[in-house]
Amino acid sequence: MAFFYEEPSHTFGEYLLIPGYTSADCIPEHVTLKTPVVSYNKKAGEEPALSMNIPMVSAVMQSVSDDKLAIALAKEGGISFIYGSQTIEDQAAMVARVKSYKAGFVTSDSNIRPDQTLEEVVELIKKTGHSTIAVTDDGSARGKLEGIITERDFRIDHVPANSKVSDYMTPFKDLITGKDGISLSDANDLIWTHKVNQLPVIDSNNHLVSLVFRKDFDSHETHPLELLDSNHRYIVGAGINTRDYMKRVPALLDAGVDILCLDSSEGYSEWQARALKDIHEKFGKNVKVGAGNVVDREGFMFLAESGADFVKIGIGGGSICITREQKGIGRGQATATIEVAKARDEYYAKTGIYVPICSDGGIVHDYHITLALAMGADFVMLGRYFARFDESPTNKLIINGNYVKEYWGEGSNRARNWQRYDLGGKSGLSFEEGVDSYVPYAGRLHDNVAMTVSKVVHTMCNCGALSIPELQQKAKLTLVSQVTIDEGSAHDVTVKNTSIHS
Repeated sequence: MAFFYEEPSHTFGEYLLIPGYTSADCIPEHVTLKTPVVSYNKKAGEEPALSMNIPMVSAVMQSVSDDKLAIALAKEGGISFIYGSQTIEDQAAMVARVKSYKAGFVTSDSNIRPDQTLEEVVELIKKTGHSTIAVTDDGSARGKLEGIITERDFRIDHVPANSKVSDYMTPFKDLITGKDGISLSDANDLIWTHKVNQLPVIDSNNHLVSLVFRKDFDSHETHPLELLDSNHRYIVGAGINTRDYMKRVPALLDAGVDILCLDSSEGYSEWQARALKDIHEKFGKNVKVGAGNVVDREGFMFLAESGADFVKIGIGGGSICITREQKGIGRGQATATIEVAKARDEYYAKTGIYVPICSDGGIVHDYHITLALAMGADFVMLGRYFARFDESPTNKLIINGNYVKEYWGEGSNRARNWQRYDLGGKSGLSFEEGVDSYVPYAGRLHDNVAMTVSKVVHTMCNCGALSIPELQQKAKLTLVSQVTIDEGSAHDVTVKNTSIHS
């Protein structure tokens, strides 16, 4: 006979947090949102190989996560998972663009020889979009540094186009340089002391190692939580499927990807176990791969024991997802998160290995993020939330006098990402499990994420918690009735400015 759960499943909107004691030390400035992303032996005192500074990642979706959004989110301390429903080459190129984006010490991607022409300089600037070009003896990023030339060193319509670079560049003898091994702080001190815009870093033989730019220091001041790897490059993730992973993964690793995620509507399957085994055997345990999605204890245990580095929770809860409507499969996101969190803790108690969990879907309001964290999630995955911003890859339109952005599901006919719904049969999308829609345009990612993070932090202080683990220990949650939900919004008044509720 079929198994029946005695209790109904619940969504985040059915819960509220009960305030806890707030001490004098429990103020927003003291709160940290740092959270692990990949599994580690917590009981042995290990540190996770990868953590985030805010508990937010962007969804593996065509309409959400490309290289532009990945850079913007990494600046705020989170991670984007660049969508995999594109060619291997295109996805790897997106990852490479994130990893080569200027942040801290940068390998020069605009280089030229001193005997080349200003016309070639102009073409190189058009190609790369970078106006500072390193002049090396062989025109490579690691050649002997001869000088620096920028678009401000000449006016192409006032000089012969075939003029030599060597005649207009700032020669090596006049450059301020740093030695390989210099700290970013010392490099920036040199930039400010000598009033230059960039600092070439060279080795003992005067070969170019990297460049440090003044504007990147300014960016770091604006984004103190930015998430960087050991080479001061932005952290980026990528979604993969269970069909072409043995070809896709090496290309993504070559591009510099930091973490991978098996993207599937239902992860409790032999296909995910096979993929995790194959990837870790072929490419090594240091290649980090998340898996999912699951909604119960059994699903979590299966993926954790199969080697998942994190486990994603949620089926049918996304705003553009119609899996529940089409298949009758899924579970309320709050109930799923609570049960999987208990399984995560059970697995940790038994093995000493802490496997982070990600709540994916069902986030409608900012406070739902705090609820998900309090229920045990280590971080949340968001699609609709990020699709609204300037940095998402979709078109900005005017519909009925309002600015909107396009947003569609991976299971829609528009995306046709059949691999995400693959059950091992013939290739192709049998029926839609997602819709094509619009979301209200919301402006810059930086401004919105800052506001969301502020709300999470302030709520944590109301609960007497200064960290996510402390929130999970101290949080008190209550189910609420529909009347209570109605009471929580503005009622029995005429609201003057409805924008405060958008």
